[in-house]
Amino acid sequence: MISTTRSVFIRRLCSSVALWGVALWIIFAGFEVGFFLLVGTIALLGLWEFYRMLDHKNLPNFKVLGLICGVIFISGSFLYYSKIGLAHSYDFELAVILFFLLVVFARQMFERTRDIRPVETMSYTIFGFLYVVWLFNFVTKLVYLFPHAGNHFTGQYYVLYCIVVTKFSDMGAYVVGSLCGKHLLIPHISPKKTWEGFFGAISFAVMGSYGTLFLAGDRLKVLTPLHAGILGVLLGFAAIIGDLAESIIKRSTDTKDSGHMLPGIGGVLDLIDSLLFTAPLLFFYSRLVLGVGISQ
Repeated sequence: MISTTRSVFIRRLCSSVALWGVALWIIFAGFEVGFFLLVGTIALLGLWEFYRMLDHKNLPNFKVLGLICGVIFISGSFLYYSKIGLAHSYDFELAVILFFLLVVFARQMFERTRDIRPVETMSYTIFGFLYVVWLFNFVTKLVYLFPHAGNHFTGQYYVLYCIVVTKFSDMGAYVVGSLCGKHLLIPHISPKKTWEGFFGAISFAVMGSYGTLFLAGDRLKVLTPLHAGILGVLLGFAAIIGDLAESIIKRSTDTKDSGHMLPGIGGVLDLIDSLLFTAPLLFFYSRLVLGVGISQ
């Protein structure tokens, strides 16, 4: 049992390090188009996996419409962030969401409307878009939120910070829970999650937060030790919620993993489930508490 757990952990760790290593290399290289393609591809694959999980349970959805609007949303948002700025992107994002709602309702008009299925179809389609594409797009927002140093980005360091703290939380939950987890956290959602793993996740997240702050030095100059401690707790908690949120979806659709693309992890959505909550939290904490880009 220990050998199997260790093998799964090693495969999961190697996949995560390799994938996020490529992502961060692209970010730090300043290759904006590459970063856009990477984030866009991950978001669309995650959305595709979400709709495929619905298909596994025979739950109705308009996956093609969802994916098309996902492409429009990601592409347009990136254009606004990079060329115009965050301030002018909100109108575009709301316009795309409104357009998406209109298109989904228009599409449903060609289907039967005498039972609950139309409401389910529209709800599942819209929820998938918001849950995967809209939330994951905050990773890109973090890059453009922080001011540039000349022609160089500084936001990539905060993306790195977010990823490290998030993955430390996941690692803490997995390691501590596997080694000494005895008291189940929410067994009806995830029978393997324990309270020991919960506190392990928070502790590892705080350590990851302080460790990254120490190693990054002035590159994370907006963060103070106080904020690093607070964010460690908040991001660690958000990572746990993100993991459990996907567990709810997987349990509801009778699927073990969102996909099989990544050894030891499962699917793309399994890789980013925690980031779907930690990236938006760090973005709004930076704006509303730290005051970053508040004038934008």
